[in-house]
Amino acid sequence: MGVRRPRIGVLGIMQDLYDDMIPGIAQRQEGYAAELASSLADVGDFIPAKAVKYREDAERAMGEFEHSGFDGVLVVMLTYGPAMRVARLLSESRLPVCLANIQPEPAVTAAWDMADMTYNQGVHGAQDTANAMVRAGRRFSVITDDWKSESFRADVGRWARAAAAITGWKSLKTAIFGYAMNDMGDIRVDESALVRTLGPEILAVAPGDMYRGMQAVTDAQAAEVIAFEDARFDIDPRLSDEERQDHARMQVAIEQILIERGFGAYTAHFDAIGEDGRFSRLPLAAASSLMAKGYGYAAEGDVLTACLVAAGHTLIGDAHFTEMYAMDFPSDSVLMSHMGEGNWKIARADQTVRLIKRPLGIGRLADPPTFLFQYQPGPATLATLVSLEGERFRLVVAEGENLDSPPLPALEMPYGQFRPATGLRACLNGWLTAGGPHHEVMNLGHHAADWRVFCQLSGIEFVQV
Repeated sequence: MGVRRPRIGVLGIMQDLYDDMIPGIAQRQEGYAAELASSLADVGDFIPAKAVKYREDAERAMGEFEHSGFDGVLVVMLTYGPAMRVARLLSESRLPVCLANIQPEPAVTAAWDMADMTYNQGVHGAQDTANAMVRAGRRFSVITDDWKSESFRADVGRWARAAAAITGWKSLKTAIFGYAMNDMGDIRVDESALVRTLGPEILAVAPGDMYRGMQAVTDAQAAEVIAFEDARFDIDPRLSDEERQDHARMQVAIEQILIERGFGAYTAHFDAIGEDGRFSRLPLAAASSLMAKGYGYAAEGDVLTACLVAAGHTLIGDAHFTEMYAMDFPSDSVLMSHMGEGNWKIARADQTVRLIKRPLGIGRLADPPTFLFQYQPGPATLATLVSLEGERFRLVVAEGENLDSPPLPALEMPYGQFRPATGLRACLNGWLTAGGPHHEVMNLGHHAADWRVFCQLSGIEFVQV
């Protein structure tokens, strides 16, 4: 999948009122917009349109942004610009919009004349434009800052990543192999409401497609997976060639389906695999490596969390699927793990990830090769998506840290102990009160602010606990 840089159009707004008063002002302010775009190159690709003076200019620029794969629009006042020239376009655009309330110079000085006033008068154009979007019921973000500051770059980068995640969600296709786990209520979602409101489409894939895909995998393709594992991980000598070949063919088959059908995320329930009758083992290691490649994933047919893991990859990077297993009151933490899936990119840097032979009764199949690692100690963030009634969705987020905890030798799956910043009791009281389900996406670092912007752009209710 790879990491996709946000691609943002810069809509610079002014008017022709000042052309006669200050000859060359349009070229000067277009240069300012180009310098702004260049200063943001480390957080995304920012492409400025020619200065917008008339409604026709705005329509031309927005049409280019809409139809050229852009993730969002950064609106900048090059001078004052009347809002009515862009009000309809901004209210109707499918792209996330951010109003950058900035000006060329950060300070008013005694040397300023009328020209300087004109160059730097964007704030009341921003007010006019923001008023028009509010009256239209249009969601948008606002960033007021010195455009040369690090804080401005950080805020714009956060918004741009959120815009890319939202735009990606609108075209996201998520595969569910077989069916969802029976009677598990918190993973259920109205799929029609999901695609209408947020964009992800859920498509069923027959387990037989995976089986037929495995038969089509070449020896060379399987050998490539095994060679990658040999070079990167500590391989359990108890794993047989047959076990590794079978696991590698499952991974290649799943990835081929994802690529050929345009899926960015998937979920598979162990019973849907186990009851099929044609598979020898569960594809747990495959899920781990496909997450590491940037695919969204969740277990047990949980399409909501699979979609959220995909968003976590774009918004933050190296998203990891997990769940809360048990509370540890002495350390004020929660033991995090799952049946065997985990993005090995969040593993402890001071320990080698192991690929082990692991007995597992779930699914009633043969031993599945499984990655084993502890989470990297340090700051971490959990997020989970709640499906409420109708088209309402809620995101529950908790910041905290993964503890530098001692190993748990009897655990044969990825794990770590997460200590919430608000404390175990307060966090879980808030989590349960908000209806937070039991599957989560984890990202290393503190990222509640990123998820908050993501929710602002998508219309999802945000709750931090």
